[in-house]
Amino acid sequence: MATAFLLVLGGMLAACHRQMPPVAFHAEGRPAHLSEWHVVAVADGKLVLNQGVVPYDLNTPLFTDYAHKLRTIWMPQGTHANYDAEQTFDFPVGTVISKTFYYPRAAGGPEGTVLRTYDSSRDFAGEGLDLAHVHLVETRILVRRASGWAAIPYVWNAAQTDADLARTGAVLPLTLLDDAGAHEAFNYVVPDESQCSSCHARDWVTRQIAPIGPKARHVNRDYDYPDGRENQLAHLARVGYLQGLPTAAQIPRNANWMDTHEPLEARARAYLDINCGHCHNPKGAANTTALTLDVTADEDRHLGICKPPVAAGRGTGDHMFDIVPGQPDASILPYRMASAEPGVMMPEIGRSTVHREGVALIRAWIASQQGSCVARE
Repeated sequence: MATAFLLVLGGMLAACHRQMPPVAFHAEGRPAHLSEWHVVAVADGKLVLNQGVVPYDLNTPLFTDYAHKLRTIWMPQGTHANYDAEQTFDFPVGTVISKTFYYPRAAGGPEGTVLRTYDSSRDFAGEGLDLAHVHLVETRILVRRASGWAAIPYVWNAAQTDADLARTGAVLPLTLLDDAGAHEAFNYVVPDESQCSSCHARDWVTRQIAPIGPKARHVNRDYDYPDGRENQLAHLARVGYLQGLPTAAQIPRNANWMDTHEPLEARARAYLDINCGHCHNPKGAANTTALTLDVTADEDRHLGICKPPVAAGRGTGDHMFDIVPGQPDASILPYRMASAEPGVMMPEIGRSTVHREGVALIRAWIASQQGSCVARE
């Protein structure tokens, strides 16, 4: 990033910091407006971050109808999270994590038309978002209270000045426009609080929820901060937000699912980990399926290779096994990923469209596998 641009950005952020009150930790209740948290604010055509609010990104993100996302972490002064090699970091009471969902704007398109693109080059103004080029949809707050984490969804208003509390969720009609000019109309679904909890439940017995993204393997990557490019974990440690960080060689790292220079196996496993692993793990909502898709599942039968489904029905597509090596067309996993039909699609919530590129990745991974399910029976 050019030095001159950083200086301009630094001045803009500093001015915003002077105008914005400190981040507010709400120990209880659900504020009616996102602005009451003072995590982000709209100023001079930008969505900017408050002082002490640190942005971050994931090696492989969760798919949400092609939405782009701005993720942030804030902690009260003098507190820190504790590093964990596998699970979500142990965040202190008072932590506020935000995730803003948005789309690049379609120039001159009808109302509600947004771009289906992976290009984020015009999204950012440093750590904030350029509202001339993006349309804000929703922001989800995860706040760590004394009683545990609470998930609070907000929907951005039409004027793009603030987001309003949406405890019961919302349905927003949008149209995706791809690079070839093709349109795809769909309903963007903002989950209600109970749906947030269903995905974020770390343990399905206790129903205690936790963030999904802030795990070492997901955030072990570089980020372009206003003062330079730095590893995100090293940055969090440097600003005092993370303790117990081991040497770089000891930190796990998931692959970037889009990076074709990385092994196909690693890319597919990273994709399944972030999109499916929070439910498909020994303690998650899908623990009874015997299909474990987070990266801790190293034994192929847990991954679904030659594993028959626990329950039959429309979701199987009349296929016999979750994954049939070398045969994506005979496998349940890509069949469910390629559907947007309730009762068939997986994941069950969090999307209304099919992630074509994600389906193609998992199909390619299955096609590359060797073996026979008949020999395993």
